[in-house]
Amino acid sequence: MPVDDILLECEEHMEKTAEHVKNELKGIRTGRASTALVEHLKVDYYGSPTDLKGIAALNVPEPTQILIKPFSPGDIKAIERAINDSNLGLTPHSDGRQIRLQLPALSQERRLQLSGQCKKHSEEAKVAIRNARRDANKAAEAEEKAGKLTEDEAKECKEQIQELTKTYEAKIDEIIEHKQKEIMTV
Repeated sequence: MPVDDILLECEEHMEKTAEHVKNELKGIRTGRASTALVEHLKVDYYGSPTDLKGIAALNVPEPTQILIKPFSPGDIKAIERAINDSNLGLTPHSDGRQIRLQLPALSQERRLQLSGQCKKHSEEAKVAIRNARRDANKAAEAEEKAGKLTEDEAKECKEQIQELTKTYEAKIDEIIEHKQKEIMTV
């Protein structure tokens, strides 16, 4: 496998990790309501788990409220059950046609807990990035042992892999820092 392929594969893994972190962080509350908080909730829809956004229209009529309008009114009970079973800490209020989720103001203690969750996601992402680095380094070593790369080429490849690692770890830090600012801002 040529050096370019090793680097490309490593970068793809790291980019997927960064995207995964962004998606995970969408589900963490900030001071304002966001449909991203509930759109990926799994609802038991005729026996199969389905994303909430696939069976209902979601919008934010007020900064502290999420409005859920099921496409079929018969799905309200299943949606309420999914919200109650999730660990969001929100209580659904239904009028028979739609569900309103009122987001209470975040206490400073809760903001710190959410910020801690961000740190946990950060560490998981960095582990995944380092695993991608390890795999790419192993691929470079294997190519060197097979005689397809010289010692200098393998060393240069490993240096480039390390640069990618530093770049993506910084990117993860930036994403986490931005989310933490959102959480801590009233």
